[in-house]
Amino acid sequence: MAKKIDEDALGEAYNRALELEKAGDVDAAVAAYEEVLALDPDDHGGAAVRIAAMGRGETPVKAPDAYVETLFDQHAEVFEDVLVEQLGYHVPMLVRQRLQALKLGPFKRLLDLGCGTGLTGGALRDLCADMTGIDISEKMVEIAHEKDLYETLFVAEVEDFLDDNDEEAFDIIAATDVLPYLGALEPLFFGAAENLMPGGLFIFSSETLPEEILAGRAYMVGPHQRFAHADAYLRERLTATGFELVEISDINVRMEDGQPTPGHLVIARYNG
Repeated sequence: MAKKIDEDALGEAYNRALELEKAGDVDAAVAAYEEVLALDPDDHGGAAVRIAAMGRGETPVKAPDAYVETLFDQHAEVFEDVLVEQLGYHVPMLVRQRLQALKLGPFKRLLDLGCGTGLTGGALRDLCADMTGIDISEKMVEIAHEKDLYETLFVAEVEDFLDDNDEEAFDIIAATDVLPYLGALEPLFFGAAENLMPGGLFIFSSETLPEEILAGRAYMVGPHQRFAHADAYLRERLTATGFELVEISDINVRMEDGQPTPGHLVIARYNG
């Protein structure tokens, strides 16, 4: 039996933490976020990620499931407008352009990890005979369902789904805007390999930071509470999991406070 969260105390601690963080009082902000975590161990508000973004505490291996689910459930209705219109997010179209430029496809079975409202599904629909979408946010999946893009939709956490799925293998797996919520990539890459046919493609986007900020780290939580990954870590993990790199491109993932967010668009082939 999960103990009931004291919502008032939680709200008070969280707002206090945000105020302290905004004021630049890192020590007091971290202490307040630790209070938040004590009240809500599942971390719906992403306190652990916020602590890491301030350069304190351990870097989590991923953003807490409860946080990602809450975040996307809350933003589902306005998601496309904000992401595409305001933040200039065009990764799904970049994916399409690269696949076409490299003359890859058409595909039999696509697995769209973190499908959200179906932006990537919409961009690739005419290149894929059968599409399966997965997202942790039920509200996002409902919107994707209304668009009638996917043959199959599941509400699930990406790593759990890859681990549990025993359906027929896919010949392409896409993960756009998933890596910013994951730190360690072993479970994702291994799970993708397990669900791909030999010769199948894995295409994903990631965010990154300059080498002087990453300072030799494989990944870290950046200033906007999303994970940034080092180029070298992506390459090393892919090779270790049995993928060969087809292409890695430098891209602008989205605008944030008027500044471009640098990242990578990666296409890898599973050697089986």
